[in-house]
Parts: sequence; structure tokens; C-alpha cells
Amino acid sequence: MRILFASTPGAGHVGPLLPFARAARAAGHEVLLAAAGPAAQRTGLPVLTLPEAPGRARAWAPVFTADAPGVVHVVQELFIGLDAAAALPGMLAAVEAFAPDVIVRETCEFASAVAAERFGVPVVQVGVHLDTATDTSEALLAVAEPAVRSLGLRDPARLLESPVLTLVPPSLSAPSPRLRHFRTAVPPPRERDLVYVSLGSETPRTPHFPRLYRAVIDALSTVDLEVLVALGRDPDDLGPVPANVRVARWVDQATTLSRAAVAVGHGGSGTTLGALAAGVPLALLPLFVDGPDNARRVAAAGAGLVVPDVAELANAMRRLLEDPRPRAAADAIAREIAALPPASAWWIGSPAAA
Repeated sequence: MRILFASTPGAGHVGPLLPFARAARAAGHEVLLAAAGPAAQRTGLPVLTLPEAPGRARAWAPVFTADAPGVVHVVQELFIGLDAAAALPGMLAAVEAFAPDVIVRETCEFASAVAAERFGVPVVQVGVHLDTATDTSEALLAVAEPAVRSLGLRDPARLLESPVLTLVPPSLSAPSPRLRHFRTAVPPPRERDLVYVSLGSETPRTPHFPRLYRAVIDALSTVDLEVLVALGRDPDDLGPVPANVRVARWVDQATTLSRAAVAVGHGGSGTTLGALAAGVPLALLPLFVDGPDNARRVAAAGAGLVVPDVAELANAMRRLLEDPRPRAAADAIAREIAALPPASAWWIGSPAAA
């Protein structure tokens, strides 16, 4: 079987596709990842590099601020009018040349939906949000419809017909008959001797850098554990750090979380879900996009704390390290995730009809 995986450029969008793509490839299927940007190049998968829209960084910059534009602008103007429009010619050529048996698209990527309709290829979707209602709701279609019609999709209702694969467990999800819940492999836990910090792949390119990172590191400088910061850019850009802090551009997140006593994040779905799958409680500094909602969901589940100001981070760390209840709540979610089918099961039978 030939399977084309399609993503927008961000690491938070490429990431949710990877367990399914790697499982399909390991099973002997021919896999191709079509995406713009450097995140796809780090996956180890065969990649068709699509062109990135001119001026993309400038157009997206307001999204990562306190005055972010609303969902209508983000979906219509950025995901569709900017990213999908730039990707569409290359995506059409890729689908024609690769002739996939199925296309697997993350739910914010729309060029492949047009290509799938044009060439008659079945589609499976992968959710990229902790709030899975965002990935499956008619409300999203209502927002997207005018723009995807302009892009060339004749029947936008097709977006509501295909199944949505998700790594989010049912306890954190809005229910939907279209959702298919799976788990990814999680390394066995080791000694919990680490605090893991990741503020995502976009934050280091915003005005939050380096001020927020320095403040987080200062707050963690007295913690009696090693602190590992996944920076997402050259560690030298941050300058000197305390003796208990190590900074890396990128890390193997799953392996790192197997050692973590606490994770510090900005509420992004990737780090949040990875920590919960490993049974690691979170201190969340919600910054932008879906971060505030994700942080509230984690706090409501008892598996972490919302830290509205970095000045409160040191106190939050003490609570998470001393109070057993957040760890117990995170462990309960990890057990729920571990009981789900593995991501390798998604393609068994006919994935488009699963």
C-alpha cells in the first residue's frame, strides 16, 4: 500500500502523524510525507518538501502574541489562504506521481483534501489538538468552507466523512463517533531525576525569547534535580545557565520524559500529551493558540497546574514535587493511554473505512 501523509510546516502538526507513518512503514507500506519546513526533514521518513509560502513567518507572527487573531483568520487566511495555497501545486503533482492508495492528512492541512478529491483518493485524518472537538466538529467546517471552496474543494462536507485518528485519550476528548483512539510507544519509566522544559517549536522564534526562557531557568535554578531545556534553536543563543541546567536544541522527548519528575510547558499538545502518556505531571505556562485551553484541561484532570505568571513557577514546582496527587492523576491518564490500541493498528484492514 502507498500512503501519503500530509502536514502543514509546524513541528506540532508533523508530530501527530509520525506514530502512524512509522508504523505503516515498519509494516512494509510505502510511505511519503509531504510538508514544507524543517520539521519534516527531522523525521527520518521519505519527504517530499513542499514550498513554504513567501512571508510565512511574518504572516504567522501575530498568532503567537497576546493579541492573536481569532480562529476564523487563522483557518481561512493562514492555514488555507497561505499554507494550503502555497502547497497545492506541489501536492497535486505529488498525488499524481505517487498515486497513493490513501492520504492521511493532519486536520489543519487542506491542500491534500483538494488533491484527494481531484484524484479520487480516500482520506484518513489525524487530529492535532488536545481538544479533539476542534478536529471533528461541524463548527470547524463552517469556518473553513468558504476558503477551501476557493482553494478548489468542491465538496467540503467530505471533511466530516473520514475517520479521525487521535493519540488523545477519551477522558480528555470530546466524544465523537468519528474518533479512533490510539497510543504511541512510551519507554518504560526510569528514576525520576529530571525536570523537562519545552516551550514548543514556535516560542523560540517569538519575542518571548530569550526573556521567558531566562525567567523559567532562574525559577528552576534551585530545584534539586537536573533541568533539561529543549530550546528549539542554538543553545548558545541563550547564554550561560546555572549548573543544574542543560540546554539542547532538540531531544528525544519520549526518552527524556521517561526520566522526568515534572514537565514544564506552554500548553502545546505535543509536550502535554507526551508528558501525560509518561505519567508526568505538568506545570503549564499557557502562551497562545490552544495552550490556555489545554492547560485548563490538564488542571481539571488534576494532572498539573496552570502557572499564569512565570514568577509563580518556583512555587508550582514545589507543589508538584511534594504533593503526590498530580503524579497519581497523571499516572491514571498514562494507564488509560497504555490500554488503547497501538498506533500500528490503524492501517489494519482498510484505513479509509476504519
